[in-house]
Amino acid sequence: MLNTVRWPAWTSAAHPVWMCGMRPFFVATAASAVLLMALWVLFLSAGWPLPASAGGPVAWHAHELLFGFALASVLGFLLTALPEFTGTPDFSPATVRRLVALWLAARVAFWASGVGAAPMVLLSGLLHVGLIGGLAVLAAPRLWADPQRKHLSFLWTLLALGLCAAGFHAELLLGSASANRWLLASVGVYMVLIVVALSRISMRIVNQALQDAGHSTDYLARPPRRNLLITVIVFYTVAEFAFPGSRLSGWLALAAAAAVFHLMNDWHVGRALLRRWPLMLYAIYVCMGLGYGLMGAGLLLPLGTLSGGRHLLTVGALGLAMLGAMSIAGRAHCGLQAEQRDWVPLAALSLCLAAAVRAAAGWLLADPLAAWALAGAVWCLGFGLYLVYLAPVLLARRSDGHGGCHGVEEV
Repeated sequence: MLNTVRWPAWTSAAHPVWMCGMRPFFVATAASAVLLMALWVLFLSAGWPLPASAGGPVAWHAHELLFGFALASVLGFLLTALPEFTGTPDFSPATVRRLVALWLAARVAFWASGVGAAPMVLLSGLLHVGLIGGLAVLAAPRLWADPQRKHLSFLWTLLALGLCAAGFHAELLLGSASANRWLLASVGVYMVLIVVALSRISMRIVNQALQDAGHSTDYLARPPRRNLLITVIVFYTVAEFAFPGSRLSGWLALAAAAAVFHLMNDWHVGRALLRRWPLMLYAIYVCMGLGYGLMGAGLLLPLGTLSGGRHLLTVGALGLAMLGAMSIAGRAHCGLQAEQRDWVPLAALSLCLAAAVRAAAGWLLADPLAAWALAGAVWCLGFGLYLVYLAPVLLARRSDGHGGCHGVEEV
């Protein structure tokens, strides 16, 4: 049962929500996932107006899901994981509060960028670059202090995300019609980040499943297969950016799909894979591999769809990765055991269904608008379940009475 003691107001640095970076950002991730998708579905199905942002409705939809929803989850994950990976102290409540304020200000600035014109676009760009760059500045000393520097890939992906945010806003300011290519590039950056993060998370999750199943063998996330996948994703992302719609991009997309399926061989550890957490993480790679495969087919043959494949990456792989990381870390770093209730597989299945329906819309289904609405509704269900079951945990004290992200004894 959650602690019912009244704590200071959430605006106070003493409130439990600020004791760990994942807490406010994971709540913001789930809340924005529901809000952003609900607004998009209402716009498509009922003509409800969207915020007057620069670039139009499609740019607003893509930008906010990538730099609102997904970025919030990345911020929460890294603020929590970097101290653990590097053996350094937790980030302070003051630091967490400043980053949350920057994230919120960036949302306001971009949503109003269509009204405020160039000055507001510039402000939005500065806030987004400042937010991502600020975390990179905070992370860099910790990552470089490690003699082996085995976690530096997180820094490179942060810098790449900052570049995408800067490029998108710069092209908006210049009135370029190709500004959205930076948003597509950021999808590739997120896919790389997923591969990097899963190589850390899966070692614990899959090996725990093997141990629970009574197996003596160990799972190992092999660097060669991981590095091959990362390299091919980077090549595809660069090709799509420089030569959109080219056959070169199509072949590289198929190569990325093959590299994903090659990496998935590491996960074939028997029945232990069928447990909820390993299977949920495995489904991320399933969506990623199918997404790149469908994109490649769409570019090379009249058998696929570029948009459908891309939504398998964003709705499927990215959505599942955010949900999985937030569900695992959300309880572990609040002093609780892993979640065993049925809402977790239901939420994961909702995102898988949303990805499948959205990928099939306009390709196999007669009414794409109805398919978009259905996909949006089940997406909202998945993250709505997270809000119902885990947001109260993230807003309360740790169950063990300790502080911080990692159970540090409070003074």
